[in-house]
Amino acid sequence: MYNSCSPFEMVLYTNSLLSEKDLMSYLYLFGAIVFEVTGTLLLPISNNFTKILPSTGLTVCYLISFYFLTFAIKTIPIVIVYATWAGLGISLVALLSYLFFDQALQWQAIVGLFFIVIGVTLVNSFSTTH
Repeated sequence: MYNSCSPFEMVLYTNSLLSEKDLMSYLYLFGAIVFEVTGTLLLPISNNFTKILPSTGLTVCYLISFYFLTFAIKTIPIVIVYATWAGLGISLVALLSYLFFDQALQWQAIVGLFFIVIGVTLVNSFSTTH
């Protein structure tokens, strides 16, 4: 495991609670979230799948997202993968929709998003199924 690591990677792995395999799974999960959010943000741009480039882009993003999820669930329990993927995805889509599409966020929605983040944090923190 450490033979081909740089000194930085060696410090990262030896001081981490995650193994190299777990770390890669979380990186795949993060990638899946990024691609899912990107695909979702392309939905309004595709204009009900009438524009070929955004429609192709969102389809490819969703496929890559699910492909990355298959690697994430190899070492991370599916309940954690799904809670993290859905919770962070919802939060990011809401924030980026506000920034890029000028969609309003009511204070109630912001409170709800806060509770989603708290819920994802609790699921990840207290999961004993690793």
